[in-house]
Amino acid sequence: MVVNGRPTKRLVKRRVTADLSDFLTFPTAGDLASPSASKPFRTTVRAFLTKHALLPPPSSLFPHLLTWQVLFRVGDLAGDDGGPAVVCLDVVEEDVARSRSVYCDQCRVVGWSSNPVSAKRYHFIIKADGNSIAGYNKTCKSCNHVMTTEDVEDWMYQQLESTTHLLHGVVHANGYGHLLRVNGREGGSRLLSGRHIMNFWDRLCNMLGVRKVSVMDVSKKNGLDFRLLHSVVKGHPWYGDWGYQFGAGSFSLTFDDYRMAVANLSSLPLALFQSQGRKPRTRLQDLISFYQSISERELVYIRDLFCFLMSLIHDGRNAPIRADDSPCKKLKTSESRALCSWTIEDIRRVEDAMFKVLRAVSGSTWVSWRALRGAVCKVGTPELLDYCLKELKGKQAAPGMVVAARCVSDSGAMEYRLEPGSASIQANTSMNGFPMASYPSEERLLRDLKYFYECMLHPETMVFHVPPAKRNLAVSSATKILDCKQFVKDYQPERFLSVSRENAVQLLCEVDLMEQSEECCHNPPPELLVLSPDATIADLKLEAMRAFQDVYLMFRRFQADELVGYGGVDESTQIKLLLGSTEFVRVRGRFLGKNGLGRFRMERGIERWIVDCLCGAKDDDGERMLACDVCSIWQHTRCSGIPDSEGVPAKFFCHRCRRVAQTGKPNGQSMEDIANNVAADTSSSSVSSLTNTGVL
Repeated sequence: MVVNGRPTKRLVKRRVTADLSDFLTFPTAGDLASPSASKPFRTTVRAFLTKHALLPPPSSLFPHLLTWQVLFRVGDLAGDDGGPAVVCLDVVEEDVARSRSVYCDQCRVVGWSSNPVSAKRYHFIIKADGNSIAGYNKTCKSCNHVMTTEDVEDWMYQQLESTTHLLHGVVHANGYGHLLRVNGREGGSRLLSGRHIMNFWDRLCNMLGVRKVSVMDVSKKNGLDFRLLHSVVKGHPWYGDWGYQFGAGSFSLTFDDYRMAVANLSSLPLALFQSQGRKPRTRLQDLISFYQSISERELVYIRDLFCFLMSLIHDGRNAPIRADDSPCKKLKTSESRALCSWTIEDIRRVEDAMFKVLRAVSGSTWVSWRALRGAVCKVGTPELLDYCLKELKGKQAAPGMVVAARCVSDSGAMEYRLEPGSASIQANTSMNGFPMASYPSEERLLRDLKYFYECMLHPETMVFHVPPAKRNLAVSSATKILDCKQFVKDYQPERFLSVSRENAVQLLCEVDLMEQSEECCHNPPPELLVLSPDATIADLKLEAMRAFQDVYLMFRRFQADELVGYGGVDESTQIKLLLGSTEFVRVRGRFLGKNGLGRFRMERGIERWIVDCLCGAKDDDGERMLACDVCSIWQHTRCSGIPDSEGVPAKFFCHRCRRVAQTGKPNGQSMEDIANNVAADTSSSSVSSLTNTGVL
């Protein structure tokens, strides 16, 4: 359903929610298997809008920013008004030729900068406030100023640049897209989790025939860099759960660099942090031992620890206490495991020693986990001590006295003491085999997660905790993971060809331009053509011409002249007879007349720059750069010794130019004199700095 200049609330009242598709399941398997789903994005997106929306009115205020609106119900959830919960998806069709931002920064940093500028961009947006982009106000709410056309247009572009949306994905007419924003419950969503949104987006891209989608992963979870935390836990970023893989690394990092960094960091042994010689035990060591003691599985590596901690947080939030999670069941499982390693006499010997220590403590004084463990350290092995401490709560230490345990919120340590009572099994025992009464709270788990993250994962703070033997490796690995932000999912458009269609011929068509000039030095990606079974060569050329004219601005005067490899074949020859099982064809063509569309030749724009950084980077990767005042070559500020926290200097000379100046300055000139002479002959833009233009 489409709304232009009409508030969303009116629309909701007029629409029967029973007719709405379910956001949690749309599009369904039937939609994905329909014949329209095996067509290219340029046609499926229009079919999607035609089927699920109404045409915008001809008198739309901004014909170059058409706003379509599609409403969905969210399962069986109820809204604030008692009716079914509704989610509004805005689809903004942007006419790129008249846009304020013609070129695509995301294409540039992910490696698609050589693609021609697409004629259309489609923005898929779910606003955090539940309203529609089209529901703008004619007057300002704060000052009652009547908004002019320019004001409304500014507001529209602000919506396209906002970082608060629950979902913002943009797809070019050629099927290449970018996931710019996903905000789940931590980002302000009341109805949808991040997984709900990602599942919907992935199904939608599948149905629409999207080719590839990139995402710049700068997401945060509980204030932590989630791409670093999730890579250690799962071996890939969060978006990897939906098939997003390494796309491009900053600072010339490769997939092998990323893979090795994840493996090296996640496989650091926890024993590395425990072996500190005769130094006093630290909070980090105590916390590691604590979580090792309450885990049913052995925690050996960093990955094991973070996996366990994340599972505790997840279980604490989502897993209800079930009737079959009885203490008897848990204790029996734990004891059977213990008996495989130790005898009952071993366990009783350690417990008696602990009871003796607790009886010796006067009054109601609590004994810390570390102190109690240290007092009986010679009685058994460390593993046996941890097991006994874990099972100590509720045990009868003397007639009428049982062991009580509590978790100290500040330090995160367990404490024990004797209290009057009789040995009994509490009905609310247990999660992960640990008594619920002593189970760490979510607040404490999150605090410990952040502490472990700072000590073991973050490259700037881990240097104070990782032993020197592995410090350089750990810091380098963590830095590389953080420097890999670009991830891409390939939806493999060639899968369309595997769909058997008796009433159509499907071909991937490439163009071979006769004018291989500077204006067009790269051929665009192939386009999927769907032709009738009796289509001829002439029909193929006509359809290829229409497809590329439709997708790219620069190809509006493109003419297809011949089918490469079949130049002497009559144009009335049927394609099916000529090509047989061939699925790829190439059409050679040219631009008619003087082509004034040269500024649309590449998504990177018409500016020319040379990137040649010490790290090996040869193109813009989205990181902060600056140009040398002598040679005008761009380099990363970080690689040039300028921290990200510092500003760009007024004058900058790269290492090569400094080295040349040191070996012999021409005519005795200083570096400043050389720079001033060069600057006089170059544009002022060459001395500005490239900033991180990636979104998300």
